[in-house]
Amino acid sequence: MKLRKGLVVLTILMLVAGLVLGGCGQKKPEAPKEPEKTVIRFAHWRGEDKAAFESIIKKFEAENPTIKVEQSIEGSEKHDTKLLAEFQAKNGPDVFAVMPGARFANVVKGGWFLDISGEKFLDVVKPHLRLPGQDGGKQYAVPYQLVFNDPVYNKGIFEKYKLEPPKDWKGFLALCETLKKNGITPIIFDSEIGPGQFMNPMLMNNMPSDDALVKVQKGELKLTEDWFVTTLKQFKELNDKGYFQKDVLGTKKAGAAALFAQEKGAMLAQGSYMMASNKQANPNLKQGLLAPITVSADKMKYEGIHTATFMIAINKDSKNVEAAKKFMAFLFKPEIAAEYANATGQMLTISGVQYKTEELMEQAKWLEKKTLFQPRYMITVSEVEKAIVNSIMDVIGGMAPEKAALKAQQEVDRVIKK
Repeated sequence: MKLRKGLVVLTILMLVAGLVLGGCGQKKPEAPKEPEKTVIRFAHWRGEDKAAFESIIKKFEAENPTIKVEQSIEGSEKHDTKLLAEFQAKNGPDVFAVMPGARFANVVKGGWFLDISGEKFLDVVKPHLRLPGQDGGKQYAVPYQLVFNDPVYNKGIFEKYKLEPPKDWKGFLALCETLKKNGITPIIFDSEIGPGQFMNPMLMNNMPSDDALVKVQKGELKLTEDWFVTTLKQFKELNDKGYFQKDVLGTKKAGAAALFAQEKGAMLAQGSYMMASNKQANPNLKQGLLAPITVSADKMKYEGIHTATFMIAINKDSKNVEAAKKFMAFLFKPEIAAEYANATGQMLTISGVQYKTEELMEQAKWLEKKTLFQPRYMITVSEVEKAIVNSIMDVIGGMAPEKAALKAQQEVDRVIKK
């Protein structure tokens, strides 16, 4: 009997041991693998927007956990050069920003744009603001920013001397003279981007037609004609009368902005895109926008210049088109666009965006004004654009307006005959 009980106990112990040993040998369940992520690259030139885009990308990735977005940022000139080189090598970014005009035309010519006509996210951009991104009836890029390329002025200085934005050329010269007599530089003008910016409001009411520079490019109008020579003469008049700061040719964009933020000049001949950084440099600065009206008040056609720019597009050769479209659609959501606008101080082309900063609300007033799309960006041949911009610097450097116009026209003729 004792022997039977011993066998039973032994059997039970063996079973328990077997279960324990068997349990130790079982493999632990594997943790679920994270889904493989699609990585897309977003290339642009606005280093100052890096933090704003980082915040937006985090939100996008939270909504789309299988997509990762990498920012690729270069300066504007290097961005253009690198972009074309990468497209040619078939390793371009999936989503990218491009400027209107000649730069847009270069990408169209290369056939690197994905046709995004009919995409739902386009609906938040008014049709006339989409035009700079169209070619041959197809939508290749969508402007994100709405810029007013008119000089920024210091409201505090204007209020001190009881000055108002003038309505004609005579009034503009009188305004400059008053500022100069009070020891204030009327216009801060740089040689880096200034000529390409300031030429637009200076030309807008002088041109015989809105597309005059396109006609120059086609050989239908000449830069030696009165309308262009008159514009160069007006640049010379501003320079000869000392309405620009000293050493315009040696002043770069950043230096000009610093002088304006330090309140060493009343106007900055750049554009609305500078207002946020000016305010950051000098929180006490109160700013407005004004354009020089180069004709008499009764002949004024336009009050200023606008540009729909920072155009966003998708690479036709991208292997991640659907992910790229999702990211682009996310950027054009009004609530996301509002986050970008208020973080960067940039007005946008997107309807329904709520602006909060003083500078953006000032720019919003210009939505109701009669403005012309930037004439420089109507030029699609880089050499023609360069010839026109250089003629302004030639005049500032001392060349006679007629001679500078002839030099520019000869360069245009050379390009047209190619």
